[in-house]
Formats: sequence, structure tokens, C-alpha cells
Amino acid sequence: MSSSLKVSIGSVTVGGGSPVAVQTMCNTHTRDVEATVAQCRRMALAGADIIRITVPTADDVQHIRRIHSCLRAEGLDTPLVADIHFSSRTAIAVAPYVEKVRINPGNFHPDHAKASAEFVRLLQVCKDNGTAIRIGVNHGSLGSYITEKYGNTPQAMALAALEWLDICDAEGFDQAVVSLKASNTKVMTRAYMELQERTKGRWPLHLGVTEAGGGDSGRIKSAVGISSLLSRGIGDTLRVSLTEDPVNEIPVGKYIARRCSGELPSSLIKMHVEGRKAYAEYQGEDRARLLLDASMDFGRYLLDNEIDELELHTPLGEDFDRYLSDELMQACRRRFYKPEYIACPGCGRTMYDLQGALEAVKERTSHLKGMVIAVMGCIVNGPGEMADADWGYVGEGGGRVTLYKGREAVLRHVPEAEAPDRLLELIEGGKKSADGQTARK
Repeated sequence: MSSSLKVSIGSVTVGGGSPVAVQTMCNTHTRDVEATVAQCRRMALAGADIIRITVPTADDVQHIRRIHSCLRAEGLDTPLVADIHFSSRTAIAVAPYVEKVRINPGNFHPDHAKASAEFVRLLQVCKDNGTAIRIGVNHGSLGSYITEKYGNTPQAMALAALEWLDICDAEGFDQAVVSLKASNTKVMTRAYMELQERTKGRWPLHLGVTEAGGGDSGRIKSAVGISSLLSRGIGDTLRVSLTEDPVNEIPVGKYIARRCSGELPSSLIKMHVEGRKAYAEYQGEDRARLLLDASMDFGRYLLDNEIDELELHTPLGEDFDRYLSDELMQACRRRFYKPEYIACPGCGRTMYDLQGALEAVKERTSHLKGMVIAVMGCIVNGPGEMADADWGYVGEGGGRVTLYKGREAVLRHVPEAEAPDRLLELIEGGKKSADGQTARK
């Protein structure tokens, strides 16, 4: 917990020394009010402090308003955050009916002056209604205004956020939280540290590794990135983004928050360093806890290049120990032993089976060591958010997928059943082409 400004998000206070709040996000369609209320109910019962819901269009404002009313009628006061992409009109329309609005103001208009004017309009509506704001700046979706000035770097992310925070100051608005997410744990941690230094820790920060994926890898990447910041006193609220049932995110986030606040001990019992290699011994056979503990114990040191190698010993045996060490080295971007998968958790904009698609892509591409492949839920923010990917697989809806090489769409409207195989064909074709060029040089 930090000593930043206090931001009131309904019944929850973020910043100002408050306990770290754990968030999650619905992946139901917002227009399906009954399903979204049911998922929010499950999230609240699982301990979510804050719940985010996508509002894709202005027509969806009525739906989130009904969701909010239904939950309050049930006695559930968990704050709701409206997740907005691009539309200042939608943000302004929904602000009176939720506790917080998440926006990237740079997406309001290609012209920065016009985007700023729309942001000021939103700040006034939020002031009038006691609504907080999250300024969300993600690596890969900074926009040309920022990248032309500062490049596409962690520093650029921090400077982009600062421009909007300066407007908040000018307008006398202090109910803002900031996030600087990236799927690359090194980029993510450096961006937050840069902003923390530049603002002297004044603004509350929302931590998360975006598009972390699912399973062990998603948990390890999230624990590495988030804990390395919380251990420095940076961060006030967090979300663990998993390509799974979002309720699964909550216990992981709670464990990270409680361990970093000193409420829980690590299962680490012995550790020593020889040169630049760390040796560690753990107790207990709780696999999920061992994954998180090792990530939190050594993630920061691997990210900071203070150690180069890690040898783990747990009661679960050598195979698990080697696997966990490999996963940690990859999560910290130190050594790749398999492909790197970037996958969003899905939300109300997702129009296909994202979890199934991720597993199908993994099955076809598991041999491509070091390749970075993104599997994204929708065309709205998928191409921008997969900034670090060599190849991308993005759902269009209607049973179709667009395949990307870097940020270039190379094959559109591919039937979902064919898409994993077509992706592999493109990758293998690109590798053969690159190998041929190398041979000719």
C-alpha cells in the first residue's frame, strides 16, 4: 500500500494507505443482463473488491445501468467500473451510473487537442456524479501522438499518462487511478517505476500484466510483475488477468496482495546465492502456492538482472522444480524454453471461444520455441495490445478470425475451425522464407 491520494470508488478506497484492492472483469456480454448479474454475484462472493464491465457502445449504457440496479437491490455494493474503448460519448453517458470509468483518453480522437477537450468534458461529468476515473495506458496502443514524441517505450507510457494527469490537476480533479499495462513484465514494471518517480507517488496505481494468458504461465507472469512493484511500495489496486473464468483471478490476486503486505509467509525455507545463481528450497506440497511463492520471491531479482540462474528444490520433485524454474525465467524475459503466448482474458466484446482458441493455437505451435504468439478476443483493441507478438490471432465474430504478422493483417475472415492450421502454415512459411534469405546472404 502506498501513501498516494485517496480515490473513492463507491464503498472502496484506493490509495492513501488503504489495503490493496483486488479487481476482476466480467467476460459475459453486457447486453445479457441476467448472465452479467450472475457473474458479478459470483465475483462478489469470491471476494472481488471491484468489478469491471465492458460498455462497447452507447446502447449498452442502459444495460450496465440495469446491472448496477439489480446488484444494489440484492444488497451487493461491490463498485462497478465501466470499461470504455474510444468513445468519449459513451464514457460521458455511463459515468453517472457507475462508480468508476476506465478510459484511455488518447483514443477519444486522433487529434490530441480534441481528445483533451473530450477528456475535460468527462472530468466534469465525473466531478458532478462522484465518479472516479482510471486512466489506462497500454503498451502497443499509445497512439501516434505519443510514439512520435517519445517512441514506444516504458518512458513513453509514463509520459503519456502524465499528460492526462496534468489535465486532471488543471481541472481540479483528484479522483483518478492510473494503469500502465504491458504483456512484457520488464516493460510493465519499468513503466510503473518511471511514473512513480516522476509523480513522487502522488497518484494511485492499478497494477497488472495485460494479456498474461491462462494456467500456470498467466499466474506466474502476473505474480512476477505485480509483486516486483508491490515489494517496492508501488501499487494500490491490482488485477490478475487470466484467460479463464474470471472468478479464478480473485484468489490469485488476493494471495499476491496479502503476501506483499506481510500477512502471509512464503513457503521458502532456505536460500543462498553463489555468484549470480540462486539456490532455493521450499516446503509444502500446495502446487498453486509454490508457483506463486517462487514467482514472488525471485521475480524481482530476475527482472532487475541481479541473478541470472535459479535452482529450485520443492517436495514435488525434480520435474516440477525444473518446469517452475523454466517458467520463471521465461516470465522474467531472461530465457525462453517454449513459445510465449499473449492472450487477453476476454470480456463482453469477445465473440468466440477465446479459451478454446488459445488451447488450439498452443497445440499447433508448442514446438516454436521463442516465438511470441498473441490470441486476442476482439478486433477493437487486439491489434494494438499485442505489441510484442510476432504473430497474432484475433477474433472477428461470426465464426471468423484475422491472422496478423506483427501488426499487419495478412489473412482475414478465416473460419475458426481452420484458423490454427492456417496460422501455423503462415509461421512455417515465414520461417522458411527467412531461412532462405539468411542462406543467400
